[in-house]
Amino acid sequence: MKKVIAWATATAMCFSLAACSVSTTSKETGTTAAVTEASAETESMAEEAGEVSQEAGEDEAKDSDGLVATADYPTKPLTMIIPYGAGGTTDTWGRKLAVLLEKYLGQSVTVTNQGGASGSIGSQFVKEQPSDGYTLLVCAETMGTYRTMNICSLGYDDFTVISPLVGDPKVLVVGKDSQYNTLEELLEDIKANPGKITMSHSGPGGSGHNQGLVLGELGYEVAMTSFDSGNDALLGVIGGQVDFTNPNISTLAGYIESGDVKPLAVFSSERMEAYPDIPAFTEAVPESEPYLNIPYTLLSFVVNNDTPQEVVDVLKAASEKVFADPEWTEFVKANAADPVFEKYKDDASIQEFYDNWKSVICWLQYENGVAEKSPEEFGIKKVGE
Repeated sequence: MKKVIAWATATAMCFSLAACSVSTTSKETGTTAAVTEASAETESMAEEAGEVSQEAGEDEAKDSDGLVATADYPTKPLTMIIPYGAGGTTDTWGRKLAVLLEKYLGQSVTVTNQGGASGSIGSQFVKEQPSDGYTLLVCAETMGTYRTMNICSLGYDDFTVISPLVGDPKVLVVGKDSQYNTLEELLEDIKANPGKITMSHSGPGGSGHNQGLVLGELGYEVAMTSFDSGNDALLGVIGGQVDFTNPNISTLAGYIESGDVKPLAVFSSERMEAYPDIPAFTEAVPESEPYLNIPYTLLSFVVNNDTPQEVVDVLKAASEKVFADPEWTEFVKANAADPVFEKYKDDASIQEFYDNWKSVICWLQYENGVAEKSPEEFGIKKVGE
């Protein structure tokens, strides 16, 4: 605004000085030098005014650079529901996303936590809101197992996925004083002592428990012990109560740095960029690849499935801006997260990704007696069908 006023003032002075110059030149020939000086000053001020105007225009363009909002959406503040308590993985990533969405949508995004029943309470709340794009949801992987686990009737197909966000890699660890120094040593002992080597997890159906089920499918029978939370399961290993566990890297990093645990493998088909010396599980067990080509802890950004396409398009465009923002990319790197958002961008690849995820996890749980209902009841095919 100050630059605009400066431009207007300079312009007015230009006209005033120009008028004076013409009048003086015609009546007082003896003041030609003064008039010439005044004209030069006028031209200089005009150029300066032009530069001010150009700078003002550039600032305005800069201020609006990156906005993807349209005249119709969004025209008011948005709400983002996190269906878990404050401070957890979903909450942390949801809040980072909300802050950056504000930058590109031009509206505030208020984050509200509505936890309970494995995230189904907050998810159901979003489903009951108008499908206008003003109520957003960041959900965890439990969305894909609600039906087969008989938690509620919701599933990914009740929502439109704006984008998968990140995976929080799982790492197989033992305590610092453990006799095991490599994954191969641990697996050999499990084979030699079926059902005797203990593994802690946070409860049936959770990502850690799913990993125990995968080990069983691969012929490694372990004694699974349930704890109240993933952190408690990790502390059980650190305290020597159980032999190993599979925590998320977001909660594990500090314990790796302190030396309280020994990481034996990333429970994935790929190594982590942040910890390149930790081998992928598939390097020791290649036949595990069909189970490990998906993230076991997956976060997604979704809206109701009957949200207008033009609104979905704006949210997708804003997400792309967020994912390219240095603040986001640095946050991903700092948390050693799996950038799933980079791998699946178009609707077809996103759909294929979620279908494959459900095929692996839902059938794994059902065939091991964890899920109450058959995935077939909900049209979920087995891997390879």
